[in-house]
Amino acid sequence: MNGKRVGRLVSGTLLLALAAPVVAMADDQALQKQVDELTKAVRMLEEKQAQQKKVEELTRKVDRLEEKSLSRWLTIGGDYRFRIDSLRGETKAYTDVNNTFANAQNQMNSAFLSNPTLYGPQVAAFQAFSNQMRQTTTYAGAMAFLRNNQQMMGGLQSFAQTVPSYKPQNDTLYTNRLGLNIHAKATKDVSVNIRLLAYKTFGSQDDSAVTNSGSTPFFADRTGVFDGTLGHVPSTSLLDVDRAYATWSNIADQPVWFSVGRRPSTGGAPSNLRTNDERPGNGGTPALLVDYAFDGMTLGWAPDIESLPGSYAKICYGRGFESGFENPGNSIKDTDMLGVAIIPIDTDPLRVWLQWDRGFNIFDFPTMSNTAFGNTAPSVNLGSIDWYGVGALSTIKDVGPGKLNFFGDAGVSITHPNNSVSANAGFQGLLTGSPFQPEAPTDKTGWAAYVGVRYDYTPTRTKLGFEYNHGSKNWITFTPAADDLWTSKLGTRGNVYETYLIQELNLKPVSSYLSKVFFRLGYQYYDFEYTGSNNWVGAPQKISSIKSSDMMLLTPLAKAYDIYGTFEVKF
Repeated sequence: MNGKRVGRLVSGTLLLALAAPVVAMADDQALQKQVDELTKAVRMLEEKQAQQKKVEELTRKVDRLEEKSLSRWLTIGGDYRFRIDSLRGETKAYTDVNNTFANAQNQMNSAFLSNPTLYGPQVAAFQAFSNQMRQTTTYAGAMAFLRNNQQMMGGLQSFAQTVPSYKPQNDTLYTNRLGLNIHAKATKDVSVNIRLLAYKTFGSQDDSAVTNSGSTPFFADRTGVFDGTLGHVPSTSLLDVDRAYATWSNIADQPVWFSVGRRPSTGGAPSNLRTNDERPGNGGTPALLVDYAFDGMTLGWAPDIESLPGSYAKICYGRGFESGFENPGNSIKDTDMLGVAIIPIDTDPLRVWLQWDRGFNIFDFPTMSNTAFGNTAPSVNLGSIDWYGVGALSTIKDVGPGKLNFFGDAGVSITHPNNSVSANAGFQGLLTGSPFQPEAPTDKTGWAAYVGVRYDYTPTRTKLGFEYNHGSKNWITFTPAADDLWTSKLGTRGNVYETYLIQELNLKPVSSYLSKVFFRLGYQYYDFEYTGSNNWVGAPQKISSIKSSDMMLLTPLAKAYDIYGTFEVKF
């Protein structure tokens, strides 16, 4: 090995020796950087886990607070309405049965007091006549009674109280109505719904403003307030229970529900259009057939059928009158209702309904207090009634700057009278006979049609509507709780025309997304063709044929007019 090679080797060794610490230092720095990055990642992970724990803890606290929160299980809403009506009508001359008997009784009593010896036998005979009449409850018995008392019936003509035709009017009838709605979720799949109503006239705590102020009423459904109309006819400021029912849904994890209580059987479709209410849910009933505050129950089924969206069916039962204990002095039976509803489609653009109802053991008079006929109560069962209905409600969007709502509804009623007659109604039966002219029981069929349209002009929140309904001679429905003051328009035997304008205010909802404030202005015109609208007691008589000598229980109205305005708040 020469000297140059030895020198190069020594130099290389020295260079390697000098470079070793530099390389080691570089490796240590890279390792330290990795350690620092890992430490930072660990800290970030720990911080994230800590934050996650905090989030989970906060979530648990929120859940606990929500469990205790009223809004989780309880919803409260309602509505207030101020209404003004200007009412006018035209009656026909007739003979008032009730006042005729009262006049005979009063004159005989006066005569007896002036000369008991002379008039005593007449008073006793009239008293026996009245007692025997009250005990007569069959068609055959009524015919026999009239044959045996021809002289007394003829003598009544001398006491006849003929009422000339007149034009009843009330220029300004003010009413207040307050409704409170409560929805409570009790447990999973079980809820309770309650609606309380107070409805009264200004300056009054009774129903006299709509029952002809103590004089003979115009219509059976506006003779007084009873269980089926409580809260729907102006009376007192008491807050009455209009609805109170419990619903159990998803029974056995199936689309089946059961509901029981005071039913949502008022304000059904399509009447919600003119009242500016939301479309009724699956608890509602068609307004043409039923608008009556019932106590009862429903069993429903809502299958998921792709070709029939929203379809459901239900069986409904209700009790219209509870007769109490059967005993020797009480032979009245309970009045019950049974209904089957099939809704093959229920969507926003289209809703279709089919309905059958039957009323069993229909009574003659409901239980009412302080009426023109005194205190009334069912005294006899007159038979049964079948109802059939079919209808549809549709909405077409983007019709100009708004949307178009329209509907059509048709109904048929068939009465099935038994052999009973009502002595309190002068031996009239279920759509049979007239006062003291009984008619053999025969089934009678009536029909009705109800159509309407409403255009919603979106830019100004204005809604303009028109409705028309017609009822035939023998049409009878079960709608005394309808939101009409003269009488339920859908029970009219004749024609009713109504137009209305709704103007909603452009105000931001606060209490609920459904909250709204609006004014409503409307006009109703009734053109009655037959007597007895909304009354199943007695046979209809053509209005144009009524003579002043015709005996009637109710004042026959030929025409009626109602101009109304409201201010309403939904909350």
